[in-house]
Amino acid sequence: MKPYRPTAEGWPMLKPALLIGALMCAPALMAEGPGTDNLPDPIETMLQLENGLNTVWMLLAAMLVFFMQPGFALVEAGFTRTKNTANILMKNFVDFTLGALLFWIIGFGFMFGAGGFLGMPHLCDYSFWSGDGGLPSAGFLVFQTVFCATAATIVSGAMAERTKFSMYLVYTIAISVLVYPISGHWTWGGGWLMDDSEGSFMMRTFGTAFHDFAGSTVVHSVGGWIALVGAAILGPRIGKYAKDGKSKAIPGHNLTIAALGVFILWFGWFGFNPGSQLAASTPDDQVAISTVFLTTNLAACAGGFMALAVSWIKYGKPSLSLTLNGILAGLVGITAGCDAVDAWAAVCIGAICGFVMIFSVEFIDRVLKVDDPVGASSVHGVCGFLGTVLTGLFATEGGLFLGGGWGMLWAQLFGAVVVGAWAALMGFIIFTGLDKIHGLRVEHRIEEEGLDIYEHGESAYNI
Repeated sequence: MKPYRPTAEGWPMLKPALLIGALMCAPALMAEGPGTDNLPDPIETMLQLENGLNTVWMLLAAMLVFFMQPGFALVEAGFTRTKNTANILMKNFVDFTLGALLFWIIGFGFMFGAGGFLGMPHLCDYSFWSGDGGLPSAGFLVFQTVFCATAATIVSGAMAERTKFSMYLVYTIAISVLVYPISGHWTWGGGWLMDDSEGSFMMRTFGTAFHDFAGSTVVHSVGGWIALVGAAILGPRIGKYAKDGKSKAIPGHNLTIAALGVFILWFGWFGFNPGSQLAASTPDDQVAISTVFLTTNLAACAGGFMALAVSWIKYGKPSLSLTLNGILAGLVGITAGCDAVDAWAAVCIGAICGFVMIFSVEFIDRVLKVDDPVGASSVHGVCGFLGTVLTGLFATEGGLFLGGGWGMLWAQLFGAVVVGAWAALMGFIIFTGLDKIHGLRVEHRIEEEGLDIYEHGESAYNI
């Protein structure tokens, strides 16, 4: 994520407008009489317009990312069974409602406040953020809130159909208040992983800082690794594995709404990635946003088509569910380096992630015996990690394949491992503690008959 700062490169676009404004104001400025001292400064006016455009772009992007919440809800609901749909939908609402409140109360301070390991907490106060480039702190808080909600909702799908709703509330609190804000402080909050100042740890060790433009690691792999640990501790759904350990498919109830969910997520990603530029007023910003739009879309297409082709070859038929996850895998993978790679490299990253995702789903299911109903661990955890590392290979500046040497690749690998280990460790502590204290899992009878009635007293389908 790139905080906006005015630069000299942005002035060529403004010069003609400033000249026209100055000529129009000249007669009034030269005239004598009362009130002429209060005429607005044309340069100040243009800066205000520039900041206004950047603010609108940031908030529009935040709206698009917020719209990803129904996308996640539909994907998770479609990939799971009818009897748990209301539970899935409720959890996605809780992710945002509770997570947004907690991030405002304390998470934002932990992430962007001054400090080393974590930021200084500012309870219910966001005014401490300086607002680089004139961006209002309230708007920036909203923008960061929707990213936090995304990290929390990823965990929902992997632990679906057998988790107590009360325990889901508890670990949503932990993710929104501690896990995501602290690792976010190390990166987007100005912490040590993205510190490119002379003499910093990353510069001394690798010669470059960690790069994650929009959150392959910061958002997606954090959620993905927590999801994997949680699903492993929770255990598989009843009937998922036979006595001989062979995995059995448990089909979702509605691929139509799952497909709609993926389309919504794809649409929302155009706020997730291009919006992370946080500015749209200068020619450089406009080129950057357009490039990110292109690389994001190409990676999604490549990931989806690769998953379609591999599933066709591997299983004899093109799988819709795997193609949907392939699109998401490509989107997750390109998110780290969408600003730093060319179009052809975005296609490569998307295709690699779509390919790896299929074998990752199979490995986690059949070898690790971890039951992840929606493939969240593979799509977000594995592909988030992979896309971050691939940025070190394909980046136009510093990438190994384009003559940049090994420094960026090692920095990307180090950052992805550190953040992933943090998320997995915290996930293990949180879920193990909750399981010992209160129990994560619902009773067998509730799981067999469905969480909707027993956990919420209502069903999504009253038929």
